[in-house]
Amino acid sequence: MPSLADKLKSLGVKTANTLPSPPQPEKRSIDSVVAGSFLSTPRGEAFVTEQVFEQDYFHGGISPYSAFPLSIISQWTKDPRIAELPIHKFAFLDTETSGVSGGTGTYAFLVGAARFVDGKFTLQQFFLRDPAEEPAMLEALINFLAPCEGLVTFNGKSFDAPLLVTRYSLHRIPVPFKSYAHIDLLPLARRLWRDRLPSRALKYLEEHVMGFTRSSEEVPGYEIPWLYFDYLRSGDARPLGGVFYHNAMDIVAMAALLGHVSEILADPYNGRVEHGLDFIAMGKLFEDLGHWDEAARLFERGLELGLGESDFGVAVKRISILQKKRGDMDRAVELWKAAAKQGHIYAHIELAKHYEHKMRDVKTSLKWAKSARAEAEKANLPGYVRTHWLHEIDHRLERLTRKAGL
Repeated sequence: MPSLADKLKSLGVKTANTLPSPPQPEKRSIDSVVAGSFLSTPRGEAFVTEQVFEQDYFHGGISPYSAFPLSIISQWTKDPRIAELPIHKFAFLDTETSGVSGGTGTYAFLVGAARFVDGKFTLQQFFLRDPAEEPAMLEALINFLAPCEGLVTFNGKSFDAPLLVTRYSLHRIPVPFKSYAHIDLLPLARRLWRDRLPSRALKYLEEHVMGFTRSSEEVPGYEIPWLYFDYLRSGDARPLGGVFYHNAMDIVAMAALLGHVSEILADPYNGRVEHGLDFIAMGKLFEDLGHWDEAARLFERGLELGLGESDFGVAVKRISILQKKRGDMDRAVELWKAAAKQGHIYAHIELAKHYEHKMRDVKTSLKWAKSARAEAEKANLPGYVRTHWLHEIDHRLERLTRKAGL
Protein backbone atom coordinates (compact mmCIF):
# COMPACT_ATOMS: atom_id res chain seq x y z
CA MET A 1 0.00 0.00 0.00
CA PRO A 2 1.56 3.39 -0.99
CA SER A 3 2.74 5.53 1.88
CA LEU A 4 1.43 8.99 2.62
CA ALA A 5 4.69 10.45 1.29
CA ASP A 6 4.24 8.52 -1.98
CA LYS A 7 0.64 9.77 -2.31
CA LEU A 8 1.74 13.37 -1.72
CA LYS A 9 4.56 12.96 -4.23
CA SER A 10 2.11 11.64 -6.86
CA LEU A 11 0.02 14.75 -6.30
CA GLY A 12 3.10 16.98 -6.89
CA VAL A 13 3.53 17.97 -3.26
CA LYS A 14 7.17 18.20 -2.15
CA THR A 15 7.96 16.87 1.29
CA ALA A 16 10.68 18.19 3.56
CA ASN A 17 13.27 15.63 2.54
CA THR A 18 12.69 16.36 -1.14
CA LEU A 19 12.90 20.17 -0.86
CA PRO A 20 16.09 21.72 -2.30
CA SER A 21 18.62 22.87 0.27
CA PRO A 22 18.75 26.66 0.77
CA PRO A 23 21.67 28.27 -1.02
CA GLN A 24 24.77 28.46 1.16
CA PRO A 25 26.43 31.89 1.48
CA GLU A 26 29.59 32.19 -0.56
CA LYS A 27 32.80 31.92 1.44
CA ARG A 28 36.07 33.33 0.18
CA SER A 29 39.47 32.57 1.62
CA ILE A 30 41.91 35.34 2.51
CA ASP A 31 44.17 34.66 -0.50
CA SER A 32 41.21 35.35 -2.82
CA VAL A 33 40.52 38.69 -1.08
CA VAL A 34 44.05 40.13 -0.87
CA ALA A 35 47.04 39.17 -2.97
CA GLY A 36 49.46 37.19 -0.87
CA SER A 37 51.48 34.03 -0.55
CA PHE A 38 52.15 31.29 1.96
CA LEU A 39 55.57 31.50 3.56
CA SER A 40 57.11 28.38 5.03
CA THR A 41 58.64 28.83 8.51
CA PRO A 42 60.04 26.42 11.14
CA ARG A 43 56.61 26.64 12.85
CA GLY A 44 54.45 26.10 9.77
CA GLU A 45 53.01 28.26 6.99
CA ALA A 46 52.14 31.94 7.37
CA PHE A 47 50.07 34.07 5.02
CA VAL A 48 51.96 37.21 3.92
CA THR A 49 51.11 40.06 1.55
CA GLU A 50 53.51 42.60 0.09
CA GLN A 51 53.10 46.09 -1.38
CA VAL A 52 55.75 48.46 -2.66
CA PHE A 53 55.09 52.22 -2.55
CA GLU A 54 57.18 53.81 -5.28
CA GLN A 55 59.02 57.11 -4.93
CA ASP A 56 56.29 59.02 -6.75
CA TYR A 57 53.74 58.05 -4.05
CA PHE A 58 52.39 60.90 -1.93
CA HIS A 59 50.34 60.45 1.21
CA GLY A 60 48.21 63.53 0.76
CA GLY A 61 50.70 66.33 0.35
CA ILE A 62 53.58 64.48 2.00
CA SER A 63 55.85 61.78 0.60
CA PRO A 64 56.98 58.86 2.77
CA TYR A 65 60.34 59.35 1.10
CA SER A 66 62.41 61.87 3.05
CA ALA A 67 65.94 62.60 4.11
CA PHE A 68 64.75 61.76 7.67
CA PRO A 69 67.08 64.10 9.63
CA LEU A 70 66.57 62.49 13.05
CA SER A 71 68.97 64.49 15.25
CA ILE A 72 66.33 66.45 17.19
CA ILE A 73 64.08 63.40 17.55
CA SER A 74 67.10 61.48 18.85
CA GLN A 75 67.65 64.15 21.50
CA TRP A 76 63.97 64.20 22.40
CA THR A 77 63.85 60.41 22.86
CA LYS A 78 67.19 60.49 24.72
CA ASP A 79 68.43 57.68 22.47
CA PRO A 80 71.57 58.65 20.51
CA ARG A 81 71.26 55.54 18.34
CA ILE A 82 68.33 57.12 16.49
CA ALA A 83 70.51 59.86 15.03
CA GLU A 84 73.12 57.32 13.95
CA LEU A 85 70.89 54.76 12.21
CA PRO A 86 70.08 55.15 8.49
CA ILE A 87 66.38 55.04 7.73
CA HIS A 88 66.57 51.61 6.09
CA LYS A 89 67.48 50.22 9.50
CA PHE A 90 64.06 51.19 10.90
CA ALA A 91 60.89 49.10 10.66
CA PHE A 92 57.50 50.82 10.70
CA LEU A 93 55.13 48.54 12.61
CA ASP A 94 51.42 48.42 13.43
CA THR A 95 49.11 45.66 14.67
CA GLU A 96 45.42 44.90 14.35
CA THR A 97 44.24 42.92 17.35
CA SER A 98 41.37 40.90 18.74
CA GLY A 99 40.90 43.50 21.50
CA VAL A 100 42.40 46.62 23.04
CA SER A 101 42.92 45.36 26.59
CA GLY A 102 46.15 43.52 25.91
CA GLY A 103 47.15 40.54 28.02
CA THR A 104 47.52 36.88 27.09
CA GLY A 105 43.99 36.67 25.66
CA THR A 106 44.59 39.30 22.98
CA TYR A 107 45.94 38.22 19.59
CA ALA A 108 47.68 40.38 17.02
CA PHE A 109 45.89 38.77 14.08
CA LEU A 110 47.38 41.17 11.51
CA VAL A 111 50.86 42.66 11.82
CA GLY A 112 51.99 45.19 9.25
CA ALA A 113 55.67 46.01 8.96
CA ALA A 114 57.45 48.16 6.40
CA ARG A 115 61.02 49.16 5.72
CA PHE A 116 63.06 50.65 2.91
CA VAL A 117 64.37 47.77 0.78
CA ASP A 118 66.76 48.80 -1.98
CA GLY A 119 65.46 52.35 -1.60
CA LYS A 120 61.78 51.40 -1.95
CA PHE A 121 59.20 51.54 0.84
CA THR A 122 58.14 47.91 1.13
CA LEU A 123 55.21 46.82 3.26
CA GLN A 124 54.48 43.26 4.33
CA GLN A 125 51.38 42.19 6.25
CA PHE A 126 51.32 38.98 8.27
CA PHE A 127 47.86 37.50 8.79
CA LEU A 128 46.64 34.92 11.27
CA ARG A 129 44.20 32.69 9.34
CA ASP A 130 43.66 30.67 12.50
CA PRO A 131 44.97 31.23 16.07
CA ALA A 132 46.85 27.93 15.74
CA GLU A 133 49.07 29.56 13.10
CA GLU A 134 50.37 32.23 15.47
CA PRO A 135 53.87 30.73 15.95
CA ALA A 136 54.33 30.61 12.17
CA MET A 137 53.19 34.21 11.77
CA LEU A 138 55.59 35.37 14.50
CA GLU A 139 58.46 33.49 12.87
CA ALA A 140 57.68 35.07 9.49
CA LEU A 141 57.77 38.53 11.08
CA ILE A 142 61.22 37.79 12.52
CA ASN A 143 62.61 37.28 9.02
CA PHE A 144 61.30 40.65 7.84
CA LEU A 145 62.61 42.53 10.89
CA ALA A 146 66.01 40.84 10.90
CA PRO A 147 67.95 43.59 9.01
CA CYS A 148 66.57 46.33 11.29
CA GLU A 149 67.84 47.97 14.46
CA GLY A 150 65.07 50.51 15.06
CA LEU A 151 61.30 50.58 15.35
CA VAL A 152 58.78 53.30 14.45
CA THR A 153 55.24 53.03 15.84
CA PHE A 154 52.26 55.16 16.79
CA ASN A 155 51.44 54.42 20.43
CA GLY A 156 53.57 51.31 20.01
CA LYS A 157 55.54 51.67 23.23
CA SER A 158 52.33 51.38 25.21
CA PHE A 159 50.42 48.87 23.07
CA ASP A 160 51.85 47.18 19.96
CA ALA A 161 55.33 46.35 21.23
CA PRO A 162 54.25 45.00 24.66
CA LEU A 163 51.49 42.95 23.01
CA LEU A 164 53.93 41.32 20.58
CA VAL A 165 56.42 40.71 23.39
CA THR A 166 53.66 38.79 25.20
CA ARG A 167 52.83 36.71 22.10
CA TYR A 168 56.48 35.84 21.44
CA SER A 169 57.02 34.96 25.10
CA LEU A 170 53.98 32.66 25.18
CA HIS A 171 55.46 30.63 22.33
CA ARG A 172 59.02 30.80 23.71
CA ILE A 173 60.24 32.58 20.59
CA PRO A 174 62.94 35.27 21.02
CA VAL A 175 61.56 38.81 20.61
CA PRO A 176 63.10 40.17 17.40
CA PHE A 177 62.99 43.88 18.35
CA LYS A 178 63.95 43.55 22.02
CA SER A 179 66.99 45.84 21.83
CA TYR A 180 65.81 48.11 19.00
CA ALA A 181 65.83 51.89 19.25
CA HIS A 182 62.18 52.97 19.28
CA ILE A 183 60.47 56.11 17.97
CA ASP A 184 56.87 56.33 19.19
CA LEU A 185 55.25 59.09 17.15
CA LEU A 186 52.17 59.59 19.36
CA PRO A 187 53.92 61.43 22.26
CA LEU A 188 55.79 63.55 19.71
CA ALA A 189 52.55 64.40 17.89
CA ARG A 190 51.03 65.44 21.19
CA ARG A 191 53.95 67.79 21.85
CA LEU A 192 53.66 69.41 18.44
CA TRP A 193 49.89 69.68 17.92
CA ARG A 194 48.05 69.44 21.23
CA ASP A 195 47.46 73.22 21.38
CA ARG A 196 46.18 73.53 17.80
CA LEU A 197 44.39 70.30 16.95
CA PRO A 198 41.55 68.77 18.99
CA SER A 199 42.80 65.24 18.26
CA ARG A 200 46.20 63.70 17.74
CA ALA A 201 44.85 60.39 16.40
CA LEU A 202 46.80 59.22 13.38
CA LYS A 203 43.82 59.45 11.02
CA TYR A 204 43.10 63.01 12.21
CA LEU A 205 46.75 63.99 11.62
CA GLU A 206 46.51 62.48 8.14
CA GLU A 207 43.60 64.76 7.31
CA HIS A 208 44.76 67.98 9.01
CA VAL A 209 48.55 67.81 8.71
CA MET A 210 49.15 65.66 5.64
CA GLY A 211 45.97 66.48 3.71
CA PHE A 212 45.11 62.81 3.10
CA THR A 213 41.62 61.31 3.17
CA ARG A 214 41.24 57.55 3.17
CA SER A 215 39.11 55.80 0.57
CA SER A 216 35.82 53.99 1.07
CA GLU A 217 37.80 50.80 1.81
CA GLU A 218 38.59 52.19 5.27
CA VAL A 219 36.94 50.53 8.25
CA PRO A 220 36.72 52.16 11.71
CA GLY A 221 39.24 50.81 14.17
CA TYR A 222 36.60 49.81 16.72
CA GLU A 223 34.99 47.42 14.20
CA ILE A 224 38.18 45.53 13.41
CA PRO A 225 38.13 42.95 16.26
CA TRP A 226 34.52 42.04 15.45
CA LEU A 227 35.29 41.63 11.76
CA TYR A 228 38.00 39.15 12.67
CA PHE A 229 35.70 37.22 15.03
CA ASP A 230 33.10 37.04 12.25
CA TYR A 231 35.77 35.69 9.90
CA LEU A 232 36.74 32.97 12.39
CA ARG A 233 33.08 31.94 12.72
CA SER A 234 32.11 32.08 9.05
CA GLY A 235 35.35 31.44 7.20
CA ASP A 236 34.48 34.30 4.84
CA ALA A 237 37.41 36.70 4.51
CA ARG A 238 35.73 39.28 2.27
CA PRO A 239 35.10 41.87 5.03
CA LEU A 240 38.79 41.76 5.97
CA GLY A 241 39.92 43.58 2.82
CA GLY A 242 39.16 46.88 4.56
CA VAL A 243 41.20 45.81 7.59
CA PHE A 244 44.27 45.21 5.41
CA TYR A 245 43.74 48.65 3.84
CA HIS A 246 43.39 50.30 7.27
CA ASN A 247 46.60 48.69 8.50
CA ALA A 248 48.54 49.60 5.34
CA MET A 249 47.45 53.24 5.49
CA ASP A 250 48.42 53.49 9.17
CA ILE A 251 51.94 52.33 8.34
CA VAL A 252 52.41 54.57 5.29
CA ALA A 253 51.04 57.48 7.37
CA MET A 254 53.67 56.81 10.04
CA ALA A 255 56.46 56.99 7.47
CA ALA A 256 55.08 60.22 6.01
CA LEU A 257 54.59 61.69 9.49
CA LEU A 258 58.11 60.82 10.62
CA GLY A 259 59.55 62.37 7.47
CA HIS A 260 57.47 65.52 7.91
CA VAL A 261 58.24 65.95 11.60
CA SER A 262 61.95 65.27 11.21
CA GLU A 263 62.19 67.82 8.39
CA ILE A 264 60.29 70.63 10.15
CA LEU A 265 62.39 70.14 13.28
CA ALA A 266 65.57 70.27 11.20
CA ASP A 267 64.41 73.39 9.28
CA PRO A 268 61.22 75.03 10.59
CA TYR A 269 61.50 78.08 8.32
CA ASN A 270 61.27 76.54 4.84
CA GLY A 271 57.52 77.09 4.46
CA ARG A 272 56.27 73.71 5.70
CA VAL A 273 55.06 75.25 8.99
CA GLU A 274 52.23 77.76 8.53
CA HIS A 275 50.59 78.10 11.95
CA GLY A 276 51.83 80.29 14.77
CA LEU A 277 50.89 77.70 17.39
CA ASP A 278 53.06 75.09 15.65
CA PHE A 279 56.06 77.41 15.99
CA ILE A 280 55.24 77.93 19.66
CA ALA A 281 55.02 74.16 20.20
CA MET A 282 58.39 73.63 18.55
CA GLY A 283 59.81 76.48 20.61
CA LYS A 284 58.73 74.71 23.80
CA LEU A 285 60.34 71.49 22.61
CA PHE A 286 63.62 73.20 21.71
CA GLU A 287 63.60 75.05 25.04
CA ASP A 288 63.18 71.76 26.90
CA LEU A 289 66.13 70.36 24.95
CA GLY A 290 68.28 73.33 26.02
CA HIS A 291 68.46 74.97 22.57
CA TRP A 292 67.53 78.39 23.91
CA ASP A 293 68.59 80.53 20.95
CA GLU A 294 66.58 78.42 18.50
CA ALA A 295 63.63 78.29 20.92
CA ALA A 296 63.55 82.10 21.15
CA ARG A 297 63.62 82.38 17.36
CA LEU A 298 60.73 79.91 17.07
CA PHE A 299 58.67 81.73 19.70
CA GLU A 300 59.13 85.02 17.90
CA ARG A 301 58.15 83.52 14.55
CA GLY A 302 54.99 82.22 16.20
CA LEU A 303 54.18 85.68 17.52
CA GLU A 304 54.78 87.18 14.07
CA LEU A 305 52.24 84.82 12.48
CA GLY A 306 49.55 85.85 14.94
CA LEU A 307 47.94 84.07 17.87
CA GLY A 308 44.71 84.26 19.80
CA GLU A 309 44.77 86.35 22.97
CA SER A 310 45.16 83.46 25.41
CA ASP A 311 47.79 81.78 23.26
CA PHE A 312 49.60 85.09 22.89
CA GLY A 313 49.82 85.46 26.65
CA VAL A 314 51.21 81.95 27.11
CA ALA A 315 53.74 82.47 24.31
CA VAL A 316 54.93 85.84 25.55
CA LYS A 317 55.27 84.52 29.08
CA ARG A 318 57.31 81.59 27.86
CA ILE A 319 59.58 83.61 25.62
CA SER A 320 60.09 86.42 28.12
CA ILE A 321 61.22 83.96 30.78
CA LEU A 322 63.46 82.34 28.18
CA GLN A 323 64.99 85.70 27.33
CA LYS A 324 65.77 86.17 31.02
CA LYS A 325 67.62 82.85 30.98
CA ARG A 326 69.55 83.96 27.89
CA GLY A 327 70.32 87.33 29.45
CA ASP A 328 68.49 89.31 26.74
CA MET A 329 66.62 91.58 29.14
CA ASP A 330 65.87 94.33 26.62
CA ARG A 331 63.87 91.91 24.49
CA ALA A 332 62.20 90.42 27.57
CA VAL A 333 61.02 93.88 28.68
CA GLU A 334 59.60 94.58 25.22
CA LEU A 335 57.60 91.38 25.35
CA TRP A 336 56.33 92.02 28.89
CA LYS A 337 55.15 95.48 27.92
CA ALA A 338 53.32 94.08 24.89
CA ALA A 339 51.63 91.48 27.11
CA ALA A 340 50.80 94.08 29.78
CA LYS A 341 48.89 96.11 27.19
CA GLN A 342 46.70 93.07 26.61
CA GLY A 343 45.93 92.79 30.32
CA HIS A 344 48.18 89.88 31.30
CA ILE A 345 48.76 90.15 35.04
CA TYR A 346 52.01 88.19 35.06
CA ALA A 347 53.59 90.73 32.67
CA HIS A 348 52.91 93.61 35.08
CA ILE A 349 54.47 91.58 37.90
CA GLU A 350 57.55 90.67 35.82
CA LEU A 351 58.05 94.34 35.01
CA ALA A 352 57.71 95.23 38.69
CA LYS A 353 60.39 92.63 39.51
CA HIS A 354 62.64 93.88 36.72
CA TYR A 355 62.54 97.52 37.78
CA GLU A 356 62.95 96.66 41.46
CA HIS A 357 65.80 94.16 41.25
CA LYS A 358 67.58 94.90 37.96
CA MET A 359 67.08 98.62 37.43
CA ARG A 360 66.87 99.61 41.13
CA ASP A 361 64.02 101.91 40.14
CA VAL A 362 61.55 101.56 43.01
CA LYS A 363 59.07 104.17 41.78
CA THR A 364 58.67 102.54 38.35
CA SER A 365 58.46 99.13 40.03
CA LEU A 366 55.71 100.48 42.31
CA LYS A 367 53.81 101.78 39.27
CA TRP A 368 53.84 98.32 37.66
CA ALA A 369 52.82 96.62 40.91
CA LYS A 370 49.82 98.97 41.22
CA SER A 371 48.80 98.32 37.63
CA ALA A 372 49.11 94.59 38.31
CA ARG A 373 46.65 94.95 41.20
CA ALA A 374 44.24 96.92 39.04
CA GLU A 375 44.32 94.20 36.39
CA ALA A 376 43.77 91.46 39.00
CA GLU A 377 40.76 93.28 40.45
CA LYS A 378 38.99 93.72 37.10
CA ALA A 379 39.98 90.41 35.52
CA ASN A 380 37.32 87.72 35.15
CA LEU A 381 39.11 85.11 37.26
CA PRO A 382 38.03 82.30 39.59
CA GLY A 383 38.07 83.41 43.21
CA TYR A 384 41.06 81.31 44.24
CA VAL A 385 43.12 82.60 41.30
CA ARG A 386 42.29 86.24 42.12
CA THR A 387 43.18 85.60 45.77
CA HIS A 388 46.53 84.15 44.73
CA TRP A 389 47.42 87.15 42.56
CA LEU A 390 46.24 89.74 45.09
CA HIS A 391 48.18 88.08 47.92
CA GLU A 392 51.39 88.16 45.90
CA ILE A 393 50.83 91.71 44.62
CA ASP A 394 49.88 93.16 48.03
CA HIS A 395 52.99 91.65 49.57
CA ARG A 396 55.06 93.28 46.84
CA LEU A 397 53.25 96.65 47.20
CA GLU A 398 53.86 96.68 50.93
CA ARG A 399 57.59 96.13 50.47
CA LEU A 400 57.91 98.67 47.63
CA THR A 401 56.00 101.30 49.59
CA ARG A 402 58.46 100.93 52.47
CA LYS A 403 61.40 101.14 50.08
CA ALA A 404 60.01 104.28 48.49
CA GLY A 405 59.50 105.85 51.91
CA LEU A 406 55.80 106.43 51.27
